[in-house]
Amino acid sequence: MAAARVIDVQQFIDAHPFSAVQRRTLALCFLVVALDGFDVAIVGHIAPALRAEWSFAVDRLGALFAAGLFGLMVGSFIVGPLGDRFGRKTMLVTSVLCFGAACTASAFSNGLTSLTWLRFLTGLGLGGAMPTAITLTSEYSPTPRQSSLVTVMFCGFTIGSAIGGLAAAQIVTVYGWRPLLIGGGLLPLMLAPLLARVLPESARYLVSKDGESTRVRATLQRIAPDADLADASFSGRRAATSSPVSELFGPALLQGTLLLWISFFMSLLVVYLLSNWMPTLIQQSGLSLRGASLITATFQLGGTVGAVALGRLMDRFNPYRILGVAYLMAAGFVSLMGAAAAIPWVMTVAVFGAGFCVSGGQVGANALTAAFYPTSCRTTGVSWALGIGRSGSVVGSLMGGVMLAQGWSLATVYGVVAVPVVISGSAILALGFRSSR
Repeated sequence: MAAARVIDVQQFIDAHPFSAVQRRTLALCFLVVALDGFDVAIVGHIAPALRAEWSFAVDRLGALFAAGLFGLMVGSFIVGPLGDRFGRKTMLVTSVLCFGAACTASAFSNGLTSLTWLRFLTGLGLGGAMPTAITLTSEYSPTPRQSSLVTVMFCGFTIGSAIGGLAAAQIVTVYGWRPLLIGGGLLPLMLAPLLARVLPESARYLVSKDGESTRVRATLQRIAPDADLADASFSGRRAATSSPVSELFGPALLQGTLLLWISFFMSLLVVYLLSNWMPTLIQQSGLSLRGASLITATFQLGGTVGAVALGRLMDRFNPYRILGVAYLMAAGFVSLMGAAAAIPWVMTVAVFGAGFCVSGGQVGANALTAAFYPTSCRTTGVSWALGIGRSGSVVGSLMGGVMLAQGWSLATVYGVVAVPVVISGSAILALGFRSSR
C-alpha cells in the first residue's frame, strides 16, 4: 500500500501563484491596520481641541496619550499567546470589536478622566489587532515575497494615520472632535462581521493543531483549486511542547528576542512621541492647527512610502542591514526637524524623511519579526515585541509632556528624540551579525 503524500504547507504556498483568497486576506488585514492607525493617530490631532474645550495644562496630555499606549501594550501581551492557542482569526475579530466599541464610546466622554480610561480600553483592542494581522498576512505569504507583502499590508497603518490627520484638519475645526471618534469607532464595528464571514484561518496554524487536516485541505484547495489533495496529509511546525512565551526565551531565540525588544522599544518610543506631539510642537512654532495637522500627515505619508521601498529592499538584500541603515538615517532627519522648525518647506521634507526611515523601518521590523519566529510562537513573538515597543511608546508620550513642561527648545527636543533611533538601528545591525554567525 502506497504511503500517503505529505505536503508541507509553506512549500505549497510558495509553489502556487498568489491566489484570490490570499489577496483577500491581505486586503482585509490592510483594512484592519488602517483603522488601527486611524484610531491611534486621531488622539494626537484632537489634543489642541480638547485643551481648548476643557482647559487643562499641556502636560496632562501625556497621561491621555500614555493611557491609550498602555492599553496597546497590555493588549499585545494578552492577545499574542491567545492567538497562538485559539487562532489568528478569532482573536483578530475579537480585537476589532473591542477597539471599535471603545472608540465609539470615547466620543461621548464628558471630561479628560473618562476619555483617558476609554482610550485605555481602545488600546486593548488595538494592541491585539495589529500583531494578529501581521502574523496572518505572513503565514499566507510566499517566502520570497514575505517582507514585501507584510510591509504592503502594514502600509494600511500609516495610510490610516495620514487619513486621520487629513480628516482632523477638515473636521475638528468645523464640527469639533467628537465626530472624528465616532467615525473611528463605527468603521471597525462594520468591518468585524465581514472579517468573521470571509477571512480564512491560518493554514500553518491549523497544521500545528492535531485533527485539523480537513480544514487545512479545504483552505489549501481555495488557494489552488486544481491541486489534488484527496489523499494528502499535511506537515509544518507542530505545536511546541512548551508554552509560546517560554519558547521566546529558549536557547535558539533568546538573544534575538532581546535585540528585537530593544529595537522595538526605542523605535516605537520615537514613532509615537512624534505622532502624538508633533501637531502641538509644530503649532508652537507658529503654524495653525490645520497646517500642523497637514505636516504631521506627511510623517505618515513618508512611512507608507518607506514601508513599501524598504520591504522590497529587504526581500532583495540583507534585511538587517537595510533596516539598520534606515534607522541611522532617521536620526539625521529627526535632528533636522528641530533645526528647520521655522522653515515650513524644510520642516516638511524632514518630517517626510523621518517618517520614511523610522516609521517605514518599524513596518519592516514587524515583517522581520514575523519571519524570525516559528509558527508555534509567531503571534506571541510579534505581539510581545510590539508590547515591549508599546512600553517605549508610553515612555515617549510622557517624555514629550515633560520636555515641553521644562520649556526646552524644539531643537533640543528633537535632538534628544534622535538618540533612541540610533540605538534601535544598532540593535538591528547586531541581530544581523548574530544571524550571519
